[in-house]
Amino acid sequence: MKGIIFQDFVTMMETLFSVEVADEVMSIATLETAGAYTSVGSYDHIEIVELVGHLSAKTGISKRLLLCAFGKFLFASFMRRNRVNLFDLYSTFSFLSFLDKKMPLEVKELYLDQLPSFDCLLRKPSELILIYCSKFPFSDIAEGVIRGAISHFNEVISISRLDLSGEQSTHTQFTLKILNETKLR
Repeated sequence: MKGIIFQDFVTMMETLFSVEVADEVMSIATLETAGAYTSVGSYDHIEIVELVGHLSAKTGISKRLLLCAFGKFLFASFMRRNRVNLFDLYSTFSFLSFLDKKMPLEVKELYLDQLPSFDCLLRKPSELILIYCSKFPFSDIAEGVIRGAISHFNEVISISRLDLSGEQSTHTQFTLKILNETKLR
């Protein structure tokens, strides 16, 4: 995984908890990198798994909820970093379709085969099926990204989830249904 993801995780710990909590989690962890991440470096995803485990033990918050919170944080970070490129995104569905079809070529080249796939099928204007697939067990992060988009676009959307990977959290179907029809665009 790219270092920018690890940097964002450390920033999330500092922002949502405190610098002291982040420092403690980083010092407890037995990381091959010692927690020194460059934005373009590549690192083993196991380090995020370990950091989440330590943060969960420290805060009493489940790993699943922490990964979902991290997904929301990643969504906000992605929107800040790509502000100029996202002018035509106006809804959760348009954002998820962007991830599916229009992800900037520069992003794909940077991440190569590490970028998860997001395959979207719009079943009707108020329902979207998203299939998330990754080499890494981070469907909870994907759910957080979806929830971050829903919050950002101020929509009311239900999410149901079906793990297609035998509880490995690498291949998941999300069904999104808009509950407030007035937000359809």
